Amino acid sequence: MKTGFIQDIRFLEHDTGHGHPECSARLSETLKYLETQDWFNSLIQIDAADAELDNILTVHDSSYIRRAEEVCRSGNSHLDSMDVSVCTESFDIALLAAGSSIQLADEVINHKVDNAFALLRPPGHHAEHAMAMGFCLFNNIAVLARYLQNRHGVDKIAIVDWDVHHGNGTQHLFEEDPSVLYISSHQYPFYPGTGHYSETGIGKGNGATLNCPMSMGANDLDYEEVFSQKILPKLDHFKPEFILISAGFDAHQADPLANIDLSTDAFAWMTDRIMEKANQHCDNRIISLLEGGYNLNVLPKCIGKHLKVLSNDNYS
Repeated sequence: MKTGFIQDIRFLEHDTGHGHPECSARLSETLKYLETQDWFNSLIQIDAADAELDNILTVHDSSYIRRAEEVCRSGNSHLDSMDVSVCTESFDIALLAAGSSIQLADEVINHKVDNAFALLRPPGHHAEHAMAMGFCLFNNIAVLARYLQNRHGVDKIAIVDWDVHHGNGTQHLFEEDPSVLYISSHQYPFYPGTGHYSETGIGKGNGATLNCPMSMGANDLDYEEVFSQKILPKLDHFKPEFILISAGFDAHQADPLANIDLSTDAFAWMTDRIMEKANQHCDNRIISLLEGGYNLNVLPKCIGKHLKVLSNDNYS
C-alpha cells in the first residue's frame, strides 16, 4: 500500500500561546517519534501547498474569511471566541492546512498513492460556515470533500470522525447534502454540545448523518461494538467512492481534555476496519487529516499506529 504523508515546518508557526493544548509540540514530537520507526521511510512525502481562496469559499462565508484574515494579521490573540487562539501567521497557516488536504486529494486521485495522512494544524472539524470554534479556523476536511466533488467528480464521500469531540462544523456544512455521509463517534454530552443520536440530517440529507454518542469511560470494546453494529453497516449501505477520516486521537485514555478510555491499539483497530471498507467500496482511497490529540507522549504513538496500518499491504 502506497501511503502519502504531508508535514511542513510552517505548521509550527501557528502560535496559540503558552500552555495552550493545541500547540506546535503536537507535531514536532510526533515527527520526532515517527522518524524513529523503521517503516517511516516507506511513506511517500508530499509537499504542502496553500489553498486558493476559491477552495475555502466552497464551505466558508466570504465575510468570515475576510474577518479571519483581518483578525490574524492585526495581531489579535483570538478569533470569534476565546478557544480559538491566533497569531499574525495563523491565517496563512490555516490556508496551508486546507491546501495540504487538497494536495493529498490530487495524489490519490492520480494513483500516485493509495491513501494519505496529513500531520497538520490548526485542526478543522469545529469550524462553522461563518465562525471559528474549538481551535479550528477553516474546516479542512470539508474543503477537501468539496474539492473532490468539484474538481475530480467524486459523487459519494464518507467522512468518519473519531475525534472525542463532535465535529459540529462538518455536520452542519453537510447536513442537507445526501452525497456526503458524516459519521461521528464522540463523548456525549461534551463540548461542543452537538452530536445527539437524533441528529440524522435535514431535508434531502436526512439519513446522511450518523452520530454515535459515547458515554464517559467508554472503552475499546464499546467502540468495537458501535463500529460493528452501526458505523460499518452504514458505510456498506452508503457505498462511498472515497473515505475521509477526521483523525482525532483525544479519545485516548491518557488525553487530558476528555474522558474516553481508548487504548493506543484501538486506533489501529479502527483504521483497519476503515481500510476494509475502503478496499470493498472505493479502491482503497482514504485521506486522513489530524484533528485533536493533546497528550504529547501518547499522540505520536497513536498516529504511528494509524500510519503503520494505512501503509501496510494487506489490502493491495
